[in-house]
Amino acid sequence: MVQIIGYVMIIIAVGRFLAEIFERLGYPGLVGEITAGFILGYFLSGAPASEMNLLAEFGIFFLMISAGLEITPEELHVGGKKALPAYLITLTVMLLLTLPMTNYSLGAGNLLAASILAVASAPVVVRLKRFFGEDYLHVALSYAIISEVTILILVYVLAGFETAPSFPKLTLLLGEQGLFIGAVLYLNYKIGIQHKVWLMTQLRKLRSDEAVFGLFMIFASLLGFISEEVGMHFTIGGFLAGLILHSDLVGTKQYERLKTILSGVTSGIFAPIFFAWRGMNFRAEVTLTILYFFLVIYIVRFVLSVMLTWDGSGVSSVAKATGLVSFGILGLLVADLGNRYGVLNGVLYSTTAFTSVAGIFMAATVGRTLTLFGERGKASRE
Repeated sequence: MVQIIGYVMIIIAVGRFLAEIFERLGYPGLVGEITAGFILGYFLSGAPASEMNLLAEFGIFFLMISAGLEITPEELHVGGKKALPAYLITLTVMLLLTLPMTNYSLGAGNLLAASILAVASAPVVVRLKRFFGEDYLHVALSYAIISEVTILILVYVLAGFETAPSFPKLTLLLGEQGLFIGAVLYLNYKIGIQHKVWLMTQLRKLRSDEAVFGLFMIFASLLGFISEEVGMHFTIGGFLAGLILHSDLVGTKQYERLKTILSGVTSGIFAPIFFAWRGMNFRAEVTLTILYFFLVIYIVRFVLSVMLTWDGSGVSSVAKATGLVSFGILGLLVADLGNRYGVLNGVLYSTTAFTSVAGIFMAATVGRTLTLFGERGKASRE
């Protein structure tokens, strides 16, 4: 037990230290935490995998809750009208780009790989939100949420379909998942219409932030448990909990109380463990072929995103595309799961794993470049 605590403290300390350095350089802190994982992977090879995997799972759970808190169901609905077509187009193009990796044969691995290559990172989008107007931020976050939820559902559905390819069972599974998500959103709607004032009144009676946080975690854990039961990743339940307990429903004061303590727990403890642990466990074989595939994928997706978000301004459209083409460390997690379940292997696994990590660094670098460009332009105008 003492050994595990020692590993955790080292990972958190090094992760937050490098996160601070990268933040001072204008990069998202998660880039520093991933870098810490790459470095620590050489020195902490004896870290207990099962215990660290459990803590890292808590990290993605809290990150998905935080992503849900950033947007309301109404904003997701409005932003999704623009984000969903962009995502479907991107997913289709990425699916075509995976065909050369499988000798032009189409299978479940291609679909999962395409969904990973079409994903956007909600934490990176939030970090780059200064480039967006509020309206577009909703679109970018909607895209990230749609893409992240899709890959979390797909990896479990495809894994189950690979082991027991029964179409009736698959249809039943998808029906249960759709019913669960629909029921949660309907519950949010009913409470917002009929019981919002009562809910706000009850929450105001809680005297401490910890009490608010505790009740929320019970609710989020319950939805996470149900998510697992219907064949989805448990983090989707956490995301739904964050999505429906927005400021319009619980009140601004209670929302801020919850968000403050959740931010400390997420950014201070579990997120650094998640990002660093994924970096420590990066096992993809990087060859010239993988580098070639990555460059092609990144360029094609970036150009496609610029076209899909074009607003008449080249700088603005490039900035928006930067948020959408952020890939994300969640893609690395799903790539590892897909590899473990036998859905992804060989070139597909190496390409998706490497792209998930390298894409974050590329997005951060482009974002930093745009920041410097904007600062110089502002200085010259003054």
